[in-house]
Amino acid sequence: MNEDFLDKEKWIAILNTIDDGLLIFNKEKKLLLINRAAKDFFEVGEEILGKTTFELAYHPKLKVLFYLLTEKIKEVFRKELKVKEDLILEVTSLSILEKGEEFGKLVVLHNVTREKRLEKLKTDFVSISAHQLRTPLTSLRWSLESLRFSGKLSSEQLKILDRAKESLERMLILVNELLDIVRIEEGKELYKISRIKFEEILKKVIKEYEEKIKEKNLKFELKLPLKRIPRIKADPEKIALVIENLLDNAIRYTPPGGSITISLNLNENELQFSIEDTGIGIPEKEKKNIFTKFFRASNAIKTETEGSGIGLFVSKNIIEAHGGKIWFQSQEGKGSKFYFTIPIK
Repeated sequence: MNEDFLDKEKWIAILNTIDDGLLIFNKEKKLLLINRAAKDFFEVGEEILGKTTFELAYHPKLKVLFYLLTEKIKEVFRKELKVKEDLILEVTSLSILEKGEEFGKLVVLHNVTREKRLEKLKTDFVSISAHQLRTPLTSLRWSLESLRFSGKLSSEQLKILDRAKESLERMLILVNELLDIVRIEEGKELYKISRIKFEEILKKVIKEYEEKIKEKNLKFELKLPLKRIPRIKADPEKIALVIENLLDNAIRYTPPGGSITISLNLNENELQFSIEDTGIGIPEKEKKNIFTKFFRASNAIKTETEGSGIGLFVSKNIIEAHGGKIWFQSQEGKGSKFYFTIPIK
């Protein structure tokens, strides 16, 4: 591709019809082309053509873009960029190759302002609804507890009361999970970071689930490294929540008689946790959505009708906030293995 071809009027006219902003640079990082949408986004004109990324980085309207991309135009994929209060773009940059050789860079700017506004409205709605629900639900729980210990109920009435309390507890868990999502999405999720013994938190969570494991007749194994596990910097409550989510899913979706294995491994600079089960697994075509908010795999819905699809979304955000990674391997009908890492600092 040469510069003469890019300057052809028909080619420019085609690019000007595209709603996404486009910028094309040559191998010397000089701007060869900018379409109408990109000009409108940044309120610039033809005067910036031929300028290098170094020069554009100091342009008052474009410096926000090149703070993200840098002068080298590093490759990014759908990176969110707030240009101004009423304009949010998703930025993607990639190399233009010919026979394996790079001869330019393409920057694509997609306007996501409307989508972000809708997300904000949904987040606000969830936040208000969850807060409004939590107070009466807490009061109702207190009332049920008072009734239970009043000594005036028959055994049959106590059973009904216990079932009502179980449903109420599930509602409270859901409300708290919704509030966790709101805090994550608003960037207000606060972490009480301290030096913690990971294995102590892990054993405490396992103990809480011992009865459920026995009820389903599941074989359970915990594998710890032979050498001492160093303390890690983390929020103990949030790390416990991640372990709970993963262990609860493994128990919930593993048929009676199956097995669950939790392993801890020490790598050079990180602690790696894994949980493997012989459960229903995840359908191949649905794997890409597994950490998406409110998503539940089709076979999970058939197996267990209850569930919010929030746990893995929250877990991913918690682990990434700690500087770690979370991922999984799974085969439908054979089981799943989830991993996460936490840096050792």
